[in-house]
Amino acid sequence: MAQKEWIDKDYYADLGVSSTAEADEIKKAYRKIARENHPDAHPGDTAAENRFKTASEAYSVLGDKDKRAEYDELKQMVASGGYGAPGGGFGGFGGAPGGTGGAGGTGGAGGFDGFDLGDLFNRAGAGGGGGGFSDVFGDMFGGGGTRGAGTRTQRRTRGADVETEITLDFREATKGVTVPIRLTSPAACTTCHGSGATPGTSSARCGTCSGTGVVSENRGAFGFSRPCSDCNGTGTRIEDPCHDCSGTGRITRTRTITVRVPAGVVDGQKVRLAGQGEAGERGRPAGDLFVTVHVRPDDLFTRNGDDLKMTVPVSFTELALGGAVTVPTLDTRVRVKIPAGTADGTTLRIRGRGVTKRNGASGDLLVTVKVAVPKNLDEGAASALRHYAEEEKRTGFDPRAGWSGN
Repeated sequence: MAQKEWIDKDYYADLGVSSTAEADEIKKAYRKIARENHPDAHPGDTAAENRFKTASEAYSVLGDKDKRAEYDELKQMVASGGYGAPGGGFGGFGGAPGGTGGAGGTGGAGGFDGFDLGDLFNRAGAGGGGGGFSDVFGDMFGGGGTRGAGTRTQRRTRGADVETEITLDFREATKGVTVPIRLTSPAACTTCHGSGATPGTSSARCGTCSGTGVVSENRGAFGFSRPCSDCNGTGTRIEDPCHDCSGTGRITRTRTITVRVPAGVVDGQKVRLAGQGEAGERGRPAGDLFVTVHVRPDDLFTRNGDDLKMTVPVSFTELALGGAVTVPTLDTRVRVKIPAGTADGTTLRIRGRGVTKRNGASGDLLVTVKVAVPKNLDEGAASALRHYAEEEKRTGFDPRAGWSGN
């Protein structure tokens, strides 16, 4: 991909990381997205395939130290409003190589206040081959580059992203679930199928901008572009607009979308459905749908990563003499062996009974045993306990032996 195309990209957002993320964090984010959306795991799922391609493109730049540096520098320059002069203004630039630069600039093709755009964009040079200095100015200001400007206009008319929320039970979130949700938002017109034209007719290329969506004009050394007023920047004109959508290709309607929430989702996590947001005008690409998942607490289980935790009440004799208790898991019930002499508050681990991981393996179930003390004892039980207490003293057992409070 040519660096000029980076201007319209937000690779950090595509991977869900900040612009200050470390290389390991970027790699981890990419691998997670790639694993969840790999085409082999989702055959026929266009949304997952697009998400996979977007993440791969982003990582091809951010995962390369040199490319990332160039990308960051370019985005910083664009955000500042221009190249060269402080505050976004342009310094002058030289004519012939080695000549004297214009006001505030330096000599040589592509030199802006000491910054050589030719170096940044593969040293193509002013007026050189495709992808060089002239292409950058053609894309940004319309001079000699109306095709690139038209492409950006189409990108800007992409449908807006949509956000919604769902709430799941704890066990639904840990095991994964498919949830239908209803949305009311702009969607493709069912009458014209998003084209904006009355059925049986079609749109035509705008003659004013030659289908680019922008018109250009030269002002001295620079070319500037603005959206075409005749076609509103779309590049096409509709002579017979669809009556249902007034030629926009969109109508607001309520639709049902099925959201597949992966196993192991945590409270506050977002699920992205590419292309399920608002429809773009006149067949432009739709935005994305972001679903924030909320998880209700469970009466029995809590989570620690992929492990499940629970506390089970037991009697003193079960801990002292040993035994077994039956406890529930996400799927069934299992028996847990308690070794003789187990201390109160001990956590016993049951392998593979936790939350299923993305690689198919599962976390563990951590069972903490807690002694339940009876509030009322009949005379027989009380007598037996007194006898036990006497035998306990006779054997020399001291529960506070080694305690610092002695």
